[in-house]
Amino acid sequence: MSKKTYTKPPLTFADQLQKLKDRGLAVANEQRAVSYLQQISYYRLSAYFLPYQSVKDTFDKGTTFHQIIQTYAFDRELRLLVFDCIERIEVAIRTQFIYQMATHYNNSHWQDDKSLFVKPYYNSVGNTVNPYSDFQSIISKAKTHRKLEVFIKHYTDCYDKPSNPPSWMCFELLTIGELSNLYRGLRNNKDKKRIADFFKVHHTIFQSWLHSLTYVRNICAHHSRLWNRDLAVEPRLLLKPQAAWVSSSYNNNKRVFYFICVLKYLLDSANDNNSLTLKLDELFAKYPTVPIQYLGIPSDGKGSLLDWRKEPLFKN
Repeated sequence: MSKKTYTKPPLTFADQLQKLKDRGLAVANEQRAVSYLQQISYYRLSAYFLPYQSVKDTFDKGTTFHQIIQTYAFDRELRLLVFDCIERIEVAIRTQFIYQMATHYNNSHWQDDKSLFVKPYYNSVGNTVNPYSDFQSIISKAKTHRKLEVFIKHYTDCYDKPSNPPSWMCFELLTIGELSNLYRGLRNNKDKKRIADFFKVHHTIFQSWLHSLTYVRNICAHHSRLWNRDLAVEPRLLLKPQAAWVSSSYNNNKRVFYFICVLKYLLDSANDNNSLTLKLDELFAKYPTVPIQYLGIPSDGKGSLLDWRKEPLFKN
């Protein structure tokens, strides 16, 4: 396919609104619509147009600007809910990571034991990955940073041996992505298993889920669209659950609802009194006109969505 020169001119906000109207979008309050375009931008909103266009660049009859904004607002609240869940799960993973490794090896500074990590290797794009060295570099930078973390300063002021703080301090320096990479970099699968066992999942599945948690967390942190999205980093299918789970009808792990199921499964171990089911139900009820099937909630083959609340995973 030959490439061409981009020639589309920039449009004023008024022109952007007129373009939407020309494509069949109903606008009840033009002044308010322009205000939204000034705040959000046409391009950002355009990602929410597609499900309302059976024909490209033509809105389905009856589609309103208010409907688009409602969909955008729903997605924003969904991201906030998912982000909050990921935070809670991340804290639990850190805790289990530290506890299982420190108590098993009876070593508060186990992260300084090079033998616990895999040897350096090349990743899929040809870059060298060295989990042990990467973690040591993070610790070293934290110890020499111009503005030291309070807990790092306390350790360096009070202790000179070992040179690094204990693992429970060092882990506070890690992002969820670095946490995921460190888990992948453990040499012994039995170490991975002890951590994953707390979450009632096989360590290979847990490793995949950690990667997906990192990916979706970054989507949420950068305010990108979550609704109606194919996940570039899919969580592996859970085929042998050790706790309440969903039926195989929900096994579309490319879509966001499967990831939400993963969140609920992990949360049930991290906090068995979590209210994700209630919050999700309230969110869907708040935006009744938003087509939630685009999250990946399956239908019964007759046009009706399956009732996800009746799945064992969401009953507790």
